[in-house]
Amino acid sequence: MKTYINPTPEQWSALAKRQTVPTADLNETVKSIFNDIQKNGSTAVKKYTNYFDGISIENVAISTAEIEKAVAEIPTDLKNAIQIAAENIKRFHQSQKEIPTKIETTSGVFCWRESRAIETVGIYIPGGTAPLFSSVLMLAIPAKIAGCKNIILCSPPDKTGNINPAILYAAQLTGVTQIYKVGGIQAIAAMTLGTDEIPKVDKLFGPGNQYVTAAKQYSQQLGLAIDLPAGPSELLVIADDTCEPEFVASDLLSQAEHGGDSQVILVTNSEAIVSKVSSAIEKQKAFLPRQSVVEKALENSRALVFQSIQTGIEFSNFYAPEHLILAIEDAENKISLIENAGSVFIGNYSCESAGDYASGTNHTLPTNGYAKNYSGVSLDSFVKKITFQKLASKGLQNLGPTIELMAAAEQLDAHKNAVSIRLKKLQNG
Repeated sequence: MKTYINPTPEQWSALAKRQTVPTADLNETVKSIFNDIQKNGSTAVKKYTNYFDGISIENVAISTAEIEKAVAEIPTDLKNAIQIAAENIKRFHQSQKEIPTKIETTSGVFCWRESRAIETVGIYIPGGTAPLFSSVLMLAIPAKIAGCKNIILCSPPDKTGNINPAILYAAQLTGVTQIYKVGGIQAIAAMTLGTDEIPKVDKLFGPGNQYVTAAKQYSQQLGLAIDLPAGPSELLVIADDTCEPEFVASDLLSQAEHGGDSQVILVTNSEAIVSKVSSAIEKQKAFLPRQSVVEKALENSRALVFQSIQTGIEFSNFYAPEHLILAIEDAENKISLIENAGSVFIGNYSCESAGDYASGTNHTLPTNGYAKNYSGVSLDSFVKKITFQKLASKGLQNLGPTIELMAAAEQLDAHKNAVSIRLKKLQNG
């Protein structure tokens, strides 16, 4: 981690820059695979699974027998941990249900809003070296609470043609309706377009590598909704002399191990803290199995020393981190200053891993500065909001003249007439 002392506002843009990946060739690859799957359906999906994952699969749908076998393989203590996390996530997302409130805007005019579930949602769950079964909980639980009828899950198979047992257990626990052994661009294309085996979905959710991200972005061009713009994971920690340097180091490493393209940033008002945290990072990373991944991420990370924590918070708002930890004095009373962040962790004992797994909040969050204008996934992500209005005869009489005047001013006579003929009917009894 390179250290910058008192960087000026003119330097902030460069310091807030994330790694960029050339996308021209990638986008052409995505388009080509989508076109192939649109023409050739499941045959093309299986072809790319063989090509990218090195496994030939005849039936991409997961059977009940496969799920039962996977559930039997999960250690009891892991099952219990997943269940605890699931209950916390469920409790938090249930609290987000909206109770319709009917408002009488004018006497006799009633307006309200109700939620309706998105009927079919697609969930992408990465496998590989980090099978993210926790993402199944984060996505399937709010989908189920929202009332989504069809929850479709795709995850890449391993070299034996199986999906990680913990992913299957979490899917069964949370009410996923269909599971398919398909990953990468071909999974996103199949859920976007629909095949004879994998249904077309109404909205796509889930994390993924640069290929999955590019595929999701392309699916938007084809009219499909996605959860949010997502890229490599990131964490910003604001720390003063009340922090525990070992804690801060462990949090920075926890995000750095996601991938070499992840980014972690330490913001502080003390060079001594940078030194202590850096020393702790060196000690802790030596024991990590993903050390090479961590070291690559740290090359793209940095420590910033400002004259005050206030300035550090201003930089954080400029950076708009996916995850933000406030390891500072009186942290809870500083949260009103936070304007842009995906999720905030307050105080020395609020480790970012809690949000990743089990505190209850959702870990599907905006990255790459999108926290300035996007929220993380919530119950609202799985519903549409429909507004309703009802005008009693008295309501139309009270509001009608206003509508007539406005419609006439916009020279939309049919709009005006829709009111006028009703008012005339009421006048004539």
